[in-house]
Amino acid sequence: MASDEGLLINVSTLPLPRPCRPLAGQRPPNPKWGRGKKAWKRTLEGAQEATPVKKQRSSPVAQNKKPWKKPQTHIKGTGLPVSSLEKLSSEARAGDINKRPFVKTSSLFKNNPEIPHIQRTVVKQVQEEIFTSDSFDQLDLHPHLISTISSSLKISSMTSVQKETIPMLLQGKDALIRSQTGSGKTLAYSIPLIQSLQKLEPKIKRSDGPYALILVPTRELVLQSFETLQKLLKPFTWIVPGVLMGGEKKKSEKARLRKGINILVATPGRLVDHITSTQCIHFRCIRWLILDEADRILDLGFEKAVAAILNAVNAATLKRQNVLLSATLSEGVSRLAHISLQDPACILVASEALGSNASWEKDCLREVVAVLPAQEQRGSFAVPEKLRQNVVVVPGKLRLVTLAAFLFGKFKFEKRHKMIVFFSSCEQVEFHYVLFQKVLCEESGGEGSGLAPAPPSPLTFARLHGDMKQEERSSVFQAFLQSKTGVLLCTDVAARGLDLPQVTWIVQYNPPASLAEYVHRVGRTARIGSSGNSLLILLPSEAEYVSFLASYKINIAEIKMEEILSNLMKDDRFKGNQGRYRKSQQGEVQEIHRRATVMQTEFEDFVHSSAKTLRWGKKALQSFIRSYATYPATLKPIFHIRALHLGHVAKSFGLRDAPGNLGAAAGASRPGKQQKRRDLLRKTQVKPHLSFAFEYSSGLAPSALKGKRKKGRRKLGEQSSPS
Repeated sequence: MASDEGLLINVSTLPLPRPCRPLAGQRPPNPKWGRGKKAWKRTLEGAQEATPVKKQRSSPVAQNKKPWKKPQTHIKGTGLPVSSLEKLSSEARAGDINKRPFVKTSSLFKNNPEIPHIQRTVVKQVQEEIFTSDSFDQLDLHPHLISTISSSLKISSMTSVQKETIPMLLQGKDALIRSQTGSGKTLAYSIPLIQSLQKLEPKIKRSDGPYALILVPTRELVLQSFETLQKLLKPFTWIVPGVLMGGEKKKSEKARLRKGINILVATPGRLVDHITSTQCIHFRCIRWLILDEADRILDLGFEKAVAAILNAVNAATLKRQNVLLSATLSEGVSRLAHISLQDPACILVASEALGSNASWEKDCLREVVAVLPAQEQRGSFAVPEKLRQNVVVVPGKLRLVTLAAFLFGKFKFEKRHKMIVFFSSCEQVEFHYVLFQKVLCEESGGEGSGLAPAPPSPLTFARLHGDMKQEERSSVFQAFLQSKTGVLLCTDVAARGLDLPQVTWIVQYNPPASLAEYVHRVGRTARIGSSGNSLLILLPSEAEYVSFLASYKINIAEIKMEEILSNLMKDDRFKGNQGRYRKSQQGEVQEIHRRATVMQTEFEDFVHSSAKTLRWGKKALQSFIRSYATYPATLKPIFHIRALHLGHVAKSFGLRDAPGNLGAAAGASRPGKQQKRRDLLRKTQVKPHLSFAFEYSSGLAPSALKGKRKKGRRKLGEQSSPS
């Protein structure tokens, strides 16, 4: 008993830790050993909750030898009490959220349609021999004209189309010329034109008025043709060129017409306007009528304007030389040739590559039939020999980040590029121009960030479309023409005839509505024997377009989407604050996906940063859907609007959710009403306004609300009231 009493005394005399003291009204532990030990354990576990059980089993001898240590109620290594754990963890989580970008977007890599395997049929493309060994010295040209070609234009040898066209036009014959884009067709008609005008006797006077009329489809092509003529006319100062085009002041153009213009370059619409409203314009001295890019003139709806111009010219004089040029031929071009050309010489540079059908096609074109032969309708299109064509199939949600990663990789980690990106509407051009300027061109660092100012971004953007003012269009065109690097976001106003040197890449973000338009777009690169590349971006539902191109002998190689997105791994711009990625293959793929999500989040944050930018995004989405509904019937199986996932498409415009009512953004629908998907699709299938059929369509217009139909049916025998 003595030992037991001593044991009890020793235990009872130990100082209890503060958390373990019995609370008010709580029964103290039993002094007997058995129940006291268990009660002691329960008390410690309930009060401390963190003390290991093994430490409670220490013998009383050990407790006597060592002084009693207060149970640890602090977080190891921090000195903070346990009671502050929950508060600390919440503050730490809040701090981490502030440091790293908060991804407020749904996963880009889930619920996507499966990317189909593209079966490419290797075909032999139609190639044209660009250069020949013949020089301009071999032609019977004025010596000053030959020296100007070599000194001002830096050209020594002729191209194939120039070799065949110039001697034919010097003989005074009408001509129908088809040659690939970028083969030198402008010089092919400009050189014989100036050669014939400079030798006229008596000499041409400015007051005589137009001796040559050149019609082109776009304003940019007007300026380009005018500059070429100015260079060739340096030795012949008495011949005055001039331009008429939309966007300029009519008063200034009338003043130039009064002074006199000998070679008139004009767009059809503005020229018809002057014919009907300007008295000083006349065509009494017309010797040349040239229609450049004739198929595009008709595609833009200028067929009636061209007919009015032909009637005005025919009323003034019937003796003239007519030339019709295009990179592609169509039924409309054949009709135009039938009414404008007389016994034309047909020049088809790629005729040797077309095979046995070429001679029969030439015979038909010489007769200028009303409809082109079937061989031409399903024939081939010549593309530049050094053009490498590529395609990438991308799910709808990933279109924006794929395009941005492609631009980011090409301009930041490769040699200096000059790129043109084609969109289907003006609204899309404006939206992506502002979006890329804000997100891609901004580097980390700068004022107030505590970091050194970032160097200028290698990415520079410009835009060009039909809704811009003419002064701005001209300045942008000239600036991009002279620049050595940059990205031009544009509609199809830049797809025809423009000679933009050193363009290395053509990106078609929206596929063209016709095969001829595809050929003209990619023809902005690889010009006059230089090398170039093109990239076509397709949705999984549009993969059949590759086979469609192959049926016209156009080869196209596939690039994987992951290869483009991997450009984000070369720089920490979109790394976020997640630390280093794992070096394993699986970890690298996950890191690519995460960085793509960070980029998408930055796009969405900017779009949703204000009501103005959100309205821009919705408007761009509207214009995309409207243009998608206007694909021709031949391409409807590939580009059908019902195949679009509107939520995924909205992601590609930085919108977190598909707008329930697209018309609401334009103020066309009542508030609080959600438009159903089938109603939206039905509205987009109506016949578009005439302006939407043009190359710079302006997107969805507010549709007028239809009146409610009468619910009741008329009774039998009831007559309708007169209207």
